[in-house]
Amino acid sequence: MAAVRRYASLVREDVILRSETMGQPGFFDAEKRLAALSKKGDPLEAIAALVPWESFRADIEAVVLTTNAERKSSAGRKPFDAILMFRMLILQSLYNLSDEQIEYQVRDRMSFTRFLGLEFEDDVPDGTTLWLFREKLAQAGLVEKLFERFNQYLNAKGYIARGGQMVDATIVPVPKQRNSREENETVKRGETPAAWEEKPAKNRQKDKDARWTKKHGKSFFGYKNHVNADKTHKLIRNYEVTAAAVHDSRLLETLLDKANTSKDVFADSAYRSAEAEEKLAARGFRSRICVHGTRGRPLSKARAAANRAKSRIRARIEHVFGTQETAPGGRLVRTIGIIRARAKIGLQNFVYNIRRLATLERMAAA
Repeated sequence: MAAVRRYASLVREDVILRSETMGQPGFFDAEKRLAALSKKGDPLEAIAALVPWESFRADIEAVVLTTNAERKSSAGRKPFDAILMFRMLILQSLYNLSDEQIEYQVRDRMSFTRFLGLEFEDDVPDGTTLWLFREKLAQAGLVEKLFERFNQYLNAKGYIARGGQMVDATIVPVPKQRNSREENETVKRGETPAAWEEKPAKNRQKDKDARWTKKHGKSFFGYKNHVNADKTHKLIRNYEVTAAAVHDSRLLETLLDKANTSKDVFADSAYRSAEAEEKLAARGFRSRICVHGTRGRPLSKARAAANRAKSRIRARIEHVFGTQETAPGGRLVRTIGIIRARAKIGLQNFVYNIRRLATLERMAAA
């Protein structure tokens, strides 16, 4: 027992000595740490300065704020600032964090706190508050509108769509569901299996909009992100989100960008068809879609060479998907239903354009 008491005394003395030596952290200590982060090149600091946050305020507040007439009482905590919440969604998408994880990281990391414009003593929105905020944006389809508004800002900065447009799609997986074959057939018909109806909690956890598809012999469950990016800047100009089973070519017309300075449209052979060629020509576009060979009729050397030339340009859109894939957390979406998936995938596309803008600005300054 004497040894235990002696050890406890030594620990207390060590704690006292440390506190006397190190002192209490102060305001200037935090400033020094933030300055050190800036010196190391904090990417969030650059993004915070690049994005015109206030230009989104009116659209967001129109959706998320409760009018005075709808309020039951003026009592209670005031809502968090709309732009603070939107910045938190962007931050969450940048690192693909869950609602609980982003709350923890904001509390823990000084770079996150600075990005949000919070002081150490300020309240941090919790995971539930963030979920409710994102849910309002999703149900209103507002993410698409905010994406378009940011694209207008890109155009105003001189990053207009140039050099032709590249169209492609990528699968965005969601957590797999272990349904029976009969249940899957029922869902495909747009109905809900009777066993799910009897268990509301189970039914809420079932994604009835996502679909299975195959690519290179592997099965995937989820959605597709159909994207149009311009050749010169590799910025996403248009996008659509569908179930994974929807064929890429069905979204070709929807994705076309009339504002691009070139009429060239680049895509892989999956988009090639006589109907697609006619529609492109009718709208004044020049098809640069790769030609595919058929069984017994391989491509001629001239056509194979033309495909290689087109592919060198078309492949630039793979950089877009590659950037999203290698970003923290990848492209996995943890939501349920296509409405929420559209919001999450739309935010991923939004964040890609933000990252790309930061790169373009850095290259311009070099």
